[in-house]
Amino acid sequence: MAELLYVEPVGGAAGDMFLAAALDLGVPRAALEAALATLGVPGFRLEVTRAEASGIAGAHVEVVVEGPQPHHRALSDIQALVRASGLSPRAREAALGLFERIGRAEAKVHGVALEQVHFHEVGAVDSIVDVCGAAVVMDLLGWPRAVARAPELGQGFVKTAHGLLPVPPPAVLELLRGVPVQPGGPVGEAVTPTGAALLAGLCEVGVAPPPFTPARVGYGLGRKRWPDRPNVLRLTLGALTTAEGGRAGAHPPPPGDAIYQLELNLDDCPGQLVARALEAALAAGALDVWAAPCTMKKGRPGLVLGALAPAAAREAVARALLAETTSLGLRSWPVERIELARELVEVATRYGAVRVKVGRLGGELMGAHPEYEDCAARAREHGVAVKEVMADALAAWRAARGS
Repeated sequence: MAELLYVEPVGGAAGDMFLAAALDLGVPRAALEAALATLGVPGFRLEVTRAEASGIAGAHVEVVVEGPQPHHRALSDIQALVRASGLSPRAREAALGLFERIGRAEAKVHGVALEQVHFHEVGAVDSIVDVCGAAVVMDLLGWPRAVARAPELGQGFVKTAHGLLPVPPPAVLELLRGVPVQPGGPVGEAVTPTGAALLAGLCEVGVAPPPFTPARVGYGLGRKRWPDRPNVLRLTLGALTTAEGGRAGAHPPPPGDAIYQLELNLDDCPGQLVARALEAALAAGALDVWAAPCTMKKGRPGLVLGALAPAAAREAVARALLAETTSLGLRSWPVERIELARELVEVATRYGAVRVKVGRLGGELMGAHPEYEDCAARAREHGVAVKEVMADALAAWRAARGS
């Protein structure tokens, strides 16, 4: 069944609050920390505690940094860290897209070229962990559709590395340009730049959530205490339902949930640009991308670039494909798809823990496949072939379910 993640910035939104809410929701801490350990950023650890705000119990996450760290990082430095990491391809592209989004906002605010942007707060270890951690969380949840309530941004002033700035800070407003927001809120910075990037880059903001059945709820607590509201970010994960009350997938999706296929033909575009276009489309919200060879007019060899995108991301994906290629246009049309309900099950193998993705249709088991990135990591650690780890993981999963 298709799932929905409903994001409610009750007291605001920040990267650490998102991670905390995800852990309170039930995202496995060990899997999150294992993915973040591949970033190659030394000297940090997650400190997770239980706390309460206005009688609401939840999780609080602190990224504890130990040892000397760079005072600032260029966008290219952060991109290199992410590209060299062991994050899954989709999580890696999502993190890169979020950092590029932040970089472009900073460049616009400070009137400099993107290549000249140096991050201060966002370049710190805790912010890198927050952004990459959010991408990992979405990956661990199986990339559900994410819908967020329009946030209140706060008011007053906040002290930053650039001096005293009005709330919301210019970078936050730039990140949320074109995104529904609510004026007012608590006196203070309710939405941080990282929080704004996560809302704008991972969610459909200000869209009324379709009917869904809540299954799990998580609360992430912020550091500050507001006098008029609990400073929490709430995540609710549940199964999408149709207007008739049936499970999503039993009927064609309503227009607002439409999936679009976008395609364009290329016969004069270097291969490096094709690869970049596919990365950019994923970062813009595409669900899948591909390139296939074709024969064009006058017998010219060419490529068909394709992407699947939800209605909310169609324009952004189209812009990414056109901006990164030599094409002067593309075509798109709505499509229907049957999507399996997905569940990640961790199994113990001879080589270590591996997650297995299990797919079901209407409750019927359709298949199980070990996560490649997990298997590749275990194979590197033990010097064996990836297929050996995959076979062991599948055998362990079958043994666990008694088949």
